Amino acid sequence: MNTLKVGDKVPSFSAKDQDGNTITLEDYSGKKLIVFFYPKASTPGCTAEACNLRDNYKELQSEGYELLGVSADSEKRQAKFKEKYEFPFPLLADEDHTVINAFGVWGLKKFMGREYDGIHRKTFVVDGEGIVTKVIDKVKTKDHAAQLLG
Repeated sequence: MNTLKVGDKVPSFSAKDQDGNTITLEDYSGKKLIVFFYPKASTPGCTAEACNLRDNYKELQSEGYELLGVSADSEKRQAKFKEKYEFPFPLLADEDHTVINAFGVWGLKKFMGREYDGIHRKTFVVDGEGIVTKVIDKVKTKDHAAQLLG
């Protein structure tokens, strides 16, 4: 797994959001962007994380941040997730792993003694020039916004 680090330039990417709109890195040019990767929509940890970001969205925005959630779920699954919890930010349906691979968050995971490949829960803060300024490896799902604002 070749994960982006602080100081790295994010490769240009393009992916569909929950409504089928194409989202690119260039859409956020000149803005501070939080890209959070989560393993699967509507699972307990992912829901806690995304809801915490939703609940602190205004504060994150007041600090100049835009948010983008990413998983390998389908557009339909992302749309249901967004609608159910009323997320004010887009969720990318990265089924072909374009964005996941660009950030290097796909790799070997262990769960209950089983090893498998999957998405690692990580969050990246990217500046207006597309440079990574912060990486959060150990995401606290219920208190994630504090990790970003702190």
